[in-house]
Amino acid sequence: MRKPRVVVGVGLALLLAGVGLPVRAQLPLTAVKSSGQTVTPAFEGWYKNPDGTFSISFGYFSRNAEEVVQIPIGPNNFIEPGEANQGQPSEFQPRRNWGVFAVKVPADFGEKKVITWTLKFRGATYAIPGSLHPNWQIDALEGEAGSGNTPPVLKFAENGPEGAGPLGVTAGPVAASAGQPIALTVWGKDDGRSSGNVATAGRGGTPVTLAWFKHQGPGLITFNPPTGRIASAGGQMMTNATFSEPGEYLVRVRANDASGLSNAGHAQCCWSNGFLKVTVKP
Repeated sequence: MRKPRVVVGVGLALLLAGVGLPVRAQLPLTAVKSSGQTVTPAFEGWYKNPDGTFSISFGYFSRNAEEVVQIPIGPNNFIEPGEANQGQPSEFQPRRNWGVFAVKVPADFGEKKVITWTLKFRGATYAIPGSLHPNWQIDALEGEAGSGNTPPVLKFAENGPEGAGPLGVTAGPVAASAGQPIALTVWGKDDGRSSGNVATAGRGGTPVTLAWFKHQGPGLITFNPPTGRIASAGGQMMTNATFSEPGEYLVRVRANDASGLSNAGHAQCCWSNGFLKVTVKP
């Protein structure tokens, strides 16, 4: 029997950008195929939260162009130290997905400690450490250099708590029944700026684009509609979510400003995550 490979990454973003890394430090890129391929976690960087804590941002690279991969939280999908479940996805969309979640660490975490995300899938084990090393600081909340562009702000209740950036905001749980649609609503707003275009601010800006995903959970989720738009000055979007089977779920909504994902790698300035816990009964 072939032994599983173990690959410890130090920054998939660097590799994708063509920066050389030690052979044992990162998984070589392989051709993307429609299905049957692996998924590698990626460390995106870190930023300081308003309360003095820090957020360590992670994403992933799926070599599947069409297949949506399921890796349940547990021995094959875990974060350490601490609890195995620290907000990482159990469903993986095709290709590169930036800043899908963030792990919040205390103000005294320091530069030498690491948070490691490990995925074991299709005979290989991939692990990526995230830290507060100064070289990996990103301006996910403070505004992109040059344009001052900041990410959209999200909330799940009209007067509820707000969040922005990869860590975003988490709400719930809400109750649902398997096979029965439930209406999920998110509120959002943006500064109206796009990356590199200060002139768009104050003139209505460009609408925020929203996309809904299953983040964690045992079954499938169908969203109707799966995407939408709201005005940058503020608005709301509703989707009907249908869960295929009972269990505990975490739904993710991603809000992109006019910059889209094209600038995601260097600063993560331009989108935010919202997470909603849903308890689905039979």
